Amino acid sequence: MAMPRSVPEGEYVVLESDEQYAVPHPHGPRRRHARVDISDRIRRRMLRLQIIDYFYLAVRVQRSRSVIAEYVLDLRFVEPSVRMSRHIATRWLVATVGLGALAVAIGLRVQGSAAPGNWLLACLGASALAVAAGFVCAYRTTETLGLFSIHGRARLLEYTGTLGLGRELRPFLTRLSAHVRIAMAARRPSKARHLRDEMREHARLHETGVLCKLEYEACKVRILAGHAPGGASAS
Repeated sequence: MAMPRSVPEGEYVVLESDEQYAVPHPHGPRRRHARVDISDRIRRRMLRLQIIDYFYLAVRVQRSRSVIAEYVLDLRFVEPSVRMSRHIATRWLVATVGLGALAVAIGLRVQGSAAPGNWLLACLGASALAVAAGFVCAYRTTETLGLFSIHGRARLLEYTGTLGLGRELRPFLTRLSAHVRIAMAARRPSKARHLRDEMREHARLHETGVLCKLEYEACKVRILAGHAPGGASAS
């Protein structure tokens, strides 16, 4: 009689449903605790974040009238620290300042020139280039919001906007941090059950298209490693 193949300990996780932790639909009836809308006129995009039903973050990214992404995150599995990064387009900033200074210098030459027409055209050309460089500088100078899962270290949200994004988000992120702490207190007391919930959450995000297959497989490995003996704590 053939013996059943043994399954390595810690590699089999049951992902059955659990009504107690059913993720709410973004358009369904829910209690809203905080909301923020961030508009990016340069990229013609809008980010909407809503904290709903205490433990969940509804995300919506829209360009004009087309929805790019819409999903809900379970805050029990989100890193408490929100990551904000900034990129300054230094080269384009230098180019803008240089071309602006050149336009001013040419403008001063126009006043004392016997043939101001050519200098005026050169001044207008330098000014136009300075404006174009300034627009590119504004477009490429960005701030990025990032949310990651705890053990899977999956990128759950990455939104890049114009300079000042962090300032606009600050009041909302304060509320979000408070709700993440509330969600952490609602985690399963059992390490094994918490592992099952975390694996199920990443599976759900994979099914909804938030995580691609490669990201999902990498997350499974990290989660199992984090809960293995001697791994990271689930608390």
